[in-house]
Amino acid sequence: MRRLVECVPNFSEGNNLETIDAIRTCLLQSHGVSLLNVEPDKDYNRTVVTFIGDPDAVVEAAYQITKIASERIDMSQHKGEHPRIGAIDVMPFVPISDVTMNDCVKLANVYGERVSRELKIPIYLYEYAARIPQRRNIADIRKGEYEGLIEKLKDPDWKPDYGQAVFNTKSGATITGARKVLIAYNVNLNTKDDKLAHEIALRVRESGRPMKDSYGNPMKNDSGEIIKIPGSLKSTKAIGVFLERYNIAQVSINLVDYEITSIHDAYEEVRKQANSLGVDVTGSELVGLIPLEAMKKAGKYYATGKDLADQELISLAIDKLGLSQFEPFIAKKKIIEYQI
Repeated sequence: MRRLVECVPNFSEGNNLETIDAIRTCLLQSHGVSLLNVEPDKDYNRTVVTFIGDPDAVVEAAYQITKIASERIDMSQHKGEHPRIGAIDVMPFVPISDVTMNDCVKLANVYGERVSRELKIPIYLYEYAARIPQRRNIADIRKGEYEGLIEKLKDPDWKPDYGQAVFNTKSGATITGARKVLIAYNVNLNTKDDKLAHEIALRVRESGRPMKDSYGNPMKNDSGEIIKIPGSLKSTKAIGVFLERYNIAQVSINLVDYEITSIHDAYEEVRKQANSLGVDVTGSELVGLIPLEAMKKAGKYYATGKDLADQELISLAIDKLGLSQFEPFIAKKKIIEYQI
């Protein structure tokens, strides 16, 4: 069996086509890796790239596109809907075949050490590569975002895992690590109100929201920690955003373990919460790629017991989830197994 690692970097650039093309060209010319997907988003001002290959080739390609992005993206000029901490916001390594999670942790460390040393970008390790529990969740590392990074670096608790605690004005910081396959999945609403979208996100995301007293102040336990009201979906992160180009609000979701919470679970729960607030879902979109099994599970859910072939299940999932609302969902381009 061929050893394969997937890498899904997120760059804080969704508008400058020259920069995006430079990253794409670098990967197409990189030996030992295959470029699967490049997906820019103007509202998020962010591009998600997916490539796969031999572990050593993947980590080398990851460094090379980081170098290109660090030269071309200026975070001091960046604005976008998605939380971010740097030009190369996150560089995750994902085991696909004949590779362990520990192997990917090692790749993240090799990458982080080199980027910090050669490009002077502070590096934080997350998920399975995290050295301390507070850094396992990427949202905790991103808290304060790029604009709060100067102060974050002054805090001894937020000393980078690699590199000096020195603010890189142009590139910010980069988060790297090892994780399971993540599904970036957004549910569209028939409203322009991003506050409603964020309210739905608070209700569904696993971390939920702070419990508040009658004065609106967050309540704390005996240890001084803020008490949280958990959301309804496990292994789920979510925020509410406004998409200017479509003039709608959207619940932007990361499913960090689709075997625990599937795309159809997320879609139906968002629909339920939206309906309770007087709005409805109009469809959804997938950012990047998705495992075949996740699409088949959604198809089986909507098939309600009917025995359908794989292609029929996929077509049913696309239809019921409204995955073609913005642009046609082409299975051979969006499903990981069809790209390998």
